[in-house]
Amino acid sequence: MTGWQMLFYKEVLRFWKVGFQTVAAPVLTAALYLLIFGHVMQDHVKVYDRIDYATFLVPGLVMMSVLQNAFANSSSSMVQSKIMGNLVFLLLTPLSHWAWFVAYVGSSVVRGLVVGLGVFLVTLGFSTPEFAAPLWIVVFALLGAALLGALGLIAGLWADKFDQMAAFQNFLIMPMTFLSGVFYSINSLPSFWQTLSHLNPFFYMIDGFRYGFFGQSDVSPWLSLAIVGTALVCVSALALHLLRTGYKIRS
Repeated sequence: MTGWQMLFYKEVLRFWKVGFQTVAAPVLTAALYLLIFGHVMQDHVKVYDRIDYATFLVPGLVMMSVLQNAFANSSSSMVQSKIMGNLVFLLLTPLSHWAWFVAYVGSSVVRGLVVGLGVFLVTLGFSTPEFAAPLWIVVFALLGAALLGALGLIAGLWADKFDQMAAFQNFLIMPMTFLSGVFYSINSLPSFWQTLSHLNPFFYMIDGFRYGFFGQSDVSPWLSLAIVGTALVCVSALALHLLRTGYKIRS
């Protein structure tokens, strides 16, 4: 294997060896969300005319799981390596900052997609899936996982302690994910909250992904694609810059 392939393989093995915690647990959590919200709100919330609430929830829960686990993979790996001191062995290698980026973000995409697929398979027992535009599903899943993987890499480089990492996830990633339209259509919100939701990049990932299932969305999927793509380029550029300069890992 080349250097980046070996690092990628190591990062995939890192989460796969504890798959009960990194894969099975998020799948169970998403299934509980669907079971509880779908049962309680089924007869009280109508989003699209031809789609029941439980079916509407499925794409949002799948994408939420993809995003959260992609972020968790790269961020936890980096901060653990820094705290435990084994990051020095990677620094001794001739790997470029591009090799680090591809390996960490690539493994995050793998974990996000594996968890998302697991959530989708579990939800088959609750609703019948639709695939109005499958290509959009694949595109937004890949872009969203890569974006959160790169963001997790930045968070892992920035954090020096586990509580800093937890604060980043609990006060930024979690609220933005839950307020992105996973459990509701933003068209049901008052105008102020609709405007605020349009400032949340997570909303465009969820909405574009949901369009692939139903052929309906709150905004144009092309607008969502443009915003998510631009965000991915910007976040990736920042992550690559931090890796190239050795931010908090070479000093």
